[in-house]
Amino acid sequence: QVQLVESGGGLVQAGGSLRLSCAASGRTLNIYAMGWFRQAPGKEREFVAAIIWRSGNTAYADSVLGRFTISRDSAKNTVHLQMNSLKPEDTAAYYCAATTFSAILSTTSTYRYWGQGAQVTVSS
Repeated sequence: QVQLVESGGGLVQAGGSLRLSCAASGRTLNIYAMGWFRQAPGKEREFVAAIIWRSGNTAYADSVLGRFTISRDSAKNTVHLQMNSLKPEDTAAYYCAATTFSAILSTTSTYRYWGQGAQVTVSS
């Protein structure tokens, strides 16, 4: 089992920045990759970014490419999502997720473990 706890959400004006963190505990040695997804009210959960734990390779949704950066701190079993140039359309609940096997990282079904979510609200 892997437990995930997000932190760092909040309210920010358009153009501002926020950093989300996700701390993993439990059987973290089994983690293959971690990802961030987001879900706005009335919409499906969508992929934001992912990182392969061992190699550090990353992937991003087109909508956040160049504005968001995913990174990991292996010593602390933590993944971060630095969000810059935020837009009102980035407003959503952001979820951290972890998978223990190699698969398509942009789909929710790949991930077995999920955090509780962190709200990000961007005002115009």
